[in-house]
Amino acid sequence: MKSAVKSSKVNRAWLNDHVNDTYVKLAQKDGYRARAAYKLKEIDETLHLIKPGQLVVDLGSAPGAWSQYVRRKLSPKSATGGGAAVGALNGRIFALDILPMAPIEDVVFIQGDIREASVLADLAAHMQGQLADLVISDMAPNLSGIESVDAARIEHLVELALEFAQAHLKPQGAVVAKVFHGGSYDILVKRFRETFVTVKRIKPKASRDKSSETFLVGLVLK
Repeated sequence: MKSAVKSSKVNRAWLNDHVNDTYVKLAQKDGYRARAAYKLKEIDETLHLIKPGQLVVDLGSAPGAWSQYVRRKLSPKSATGGGAAVGALNGRIFALDILPMAPIEDVVFIQGDIREASVLADLAAHMQGQLADLVISDMAPNLSGIESVDAARIEHLVELALEFAQAHLKPQGAVVAKVFHGGSYDILVKRFRETFVTVKRIKPKASRDKSSETFLVGLVLK
């Protein structure tokens, strides 16, 4: 009974924080599906990664806030609601997630597990031999609370994103990937430095203070 009461209090506290969160309110105002859009927005505005005409791959895309942001950047006349756009899309966007994602205009969505070779092959087939200018990954595993297990799961997902980028990214392209401080962090930073000419570490303001997440950005393949 005590644990149930404690859990209820934690849930109410989280809900209160969520409802009053500045970025949650902004997302509702701007028509984004999640506050995560502002994490990518800050990274993009800092490094100027997303430009009309690009091919962008969004890994771990659901519920779609990052794809919405990219969609708007590739179509400057985009409307604010739901990721729909007024003007024609200048570029291509491919999104992948194990979870379903409601449609976003002109975004090609593939539902599947990135850990399965057949799913990655399907994504590559949709790209029709074209290379990506940018690969963005907001993927995160279901955390078990066991540090060594969670570190391995995180490392594996980021490694898959990097392997995909090495096979399907333009030489001058970029990768943005979510990582977490912990057992796999230094390993992943090292892996990025081995793969890219320039590596940036960014903790966006939209990341919650309590969160250990940060984002690694790799620029120009070695």
